[in-house]
Amino acid sequence: MPRTPLRRLPFVALAPFGAAALFGCGASTPAPGSPAGALPPVAASCPIDAATDAKLRAAVASGDRPADEVARDVWRHPVETLEFFGLRDDMTVVELWPGGGWYTAILAPVLAEKGKLVVTSFDPNGPPDAYATKSAKKYADRLASKPNLFAKVQVDVVRPPDELSLGPDGSADMVLTFRNFHNWVRDGIADKVLAAAFRVLKPGGVLGVEEHRAKPDADPAKAGDTGYVPEAYVIDSAQKAGFRLDGRSEINANPRDTKDWPKGVWTLPPTLRLGDQDRAKYQAVGESDRMTLRFRKP
Repeated sequence: MPRTPLRRLPFVALAPFGAAALFGCGASTPAPGSPAGALPPVAASCPIDAATDAKLRAAVASGDRPADEVARDVWRHPVETLEFFGLRDDMTVVELWPGGGWYTAILAPVLAEKGKLVVTSFDPNGPPDAYATKSAKKYADRLASKPNLFAKVQVDVVRPPDELSLGPDGSADMVLTFRNFHNWVRDGIADKVLAAAFRVLKPGGVLGVEEHRAKPDADPAKAGDTGYVPEAYVIDSAQKAGFRLDGRSEINANPRDTKDWPKGVWTLPPTLRLGDQDRAKYQAVGESDRMTLRFRKP
């Protein structure tokens, strides 16, 4: 069944990314008199320079990306998402828990010339039957298969919960995580990951979070079972780690996602854990409803 793209939010005109933008762009806070726990209003994208924008769009359109990953663009909006976070081509960016490398394939060419991409991964030489080892090996094989694209990507091994350093303190301009927060909640390491992200960032640096969004009254403790996390819980966790919420966006929202599926978020594409059972129904829903949050280290 063909997918119908969700309505995209309008974006502000692109402008040069100056020092003022680095320390705050589109900051959003609850309006005076808002009820306790109310989410801040949606904020605009950070300004992005023309050179970065051109590289980003070229990376997304590149023939190096597998067709099945390109098919996800309609749900993941990579250009709009990275523009919202304020990506620049001269940044040092840390990508956390990269999965199969969906975003790595976009970030790597953008940062190859003037910036730096550091990716955290598990040990590909760990216990051979462990899921983390298999995932890390598959990721390492992908990077090795296209040295023209990934040669400059720096892969740092993490072994949570004991080894969670993301790099030297104050060395990164941006830390990004895509659909990982529920796993950190499940494993009881969310606070440790956020603390490590805070340490590695420079003052004014950005933490960009995209995550499956639970219903507001959902129990965060269920995140590992369902894959969904309440947005207010993510914001509160990041703020407790010292971050300041700088903006939130509905770029990756999906109102068709009712968040009550039999196999949690993995019922939906791209996992489709029920196989052929009601496949057309879940494909019509599309990928999950997601929060997109931009935090800053003061």
